[in-house]
Parts: sequence; C-alpha cells; structure tokens
Amino acid sequence: MSAHLNLKTTENQPIDIGVERGDRKELAGELSAALADTYVLYGLTQHVHWNVTGAMFYGLHKLTEEQYEDQAEAIDELAERIRAIGFAAPGGLHQMVAMTRMKEIPEAHDAKDMLRLLISGSEACAKSLRKAVSRAEDCDDVKTADLLTKRIGQHEENTWMLRSILA
Repeated sequence: MSAHLNLKTTENQPIDIGVERGDRKELAGELSAALADTYVLYGLTQHVHWNVTGAMFYGLHKLTEEQYEDQAEAIDELAERIRAIGFAAPGGLHQMVAMTRMKEIPEAHDAKDMLRLLISGSEACAKSLRKAVSRAEDCDDVKTADLLTKRIGQHEENTWMLRSILA
C-alpha cells in the first residue's frame, strides 16, 4: 500500500457490522487504491473524449462520454463505501495520482493509441478491484464484494468494446 495513504478513522461510535476494525482498515486501503485507479482512468477517459480526432471521432466521443459518466458514479460509490466502513476517503488529484497502482501512462496521440490507453487503464482497474474483492471476501464483507464485482464486470465490458473498435 502506498505510503501516501492516511487511513484516518471517522468512527465517532463503534461500528458493529460483523467485520472487525482491522479488517475494515485493510479493506479501506484496498478500496482507496481501487478508487485512485478509477479516478486516474476517469481523467484519461475524459482526455480521450476531448482530444480524439479522425474517422473514429464520433463513436469514441460518444462511448468515452458514457464511460466517464459511469466512472464518475463509481468514484462516488467507492468513496462512500470507504466512509461507510468507518474511514476517510482519499481526495484530490495529487493524492489519487500518488496512490494509483497504474504504472507509467504512455502518451496517446492518435485514436488507436488512445484506445490502447483506455484498454490498459480498464484492465488495470479490473486487477485492482479483484484485489479488493479478495480482501472483502476474506473478511466476509459481502456488500463491498458485490459492489466491486459489478465494477469488474463494467471494466471488462468496457475493455471488450474498446478492443472491438480497435480490431
């Protein structure tokens, strides 16, 4: 986990949901990393939406708009889940960039490069979410596991659509 992550508790009263505090803290760390990855992908998706040109412009412009709107909702859901299990959600671009598990992000200059960028980002998010699902299942947090599993499915569908356009 990134050294930049400060898992400040927000508990004013004990939380008794059947998941121990230590497990919730570890889960909040995984959720925070997944949130950061989703936040970075959200920014990359908007970048493509704003800057794509050429023959694929209209289709990619529309598709990326749908995807970044979905990602914005996911960001909110992930942050709210972190809060619901008793911890402060990370915020701000600087903190998200510091916490993301995405490695170097190449520059994308043409539509095909932009598609590859989004495919790579969606795959990275799915991997990050899988780690968080595993942690949620280990501590029997079915609500969190369900939320994350749905997000994995969305990233896999996004990747399929993007790959189909690139083919």
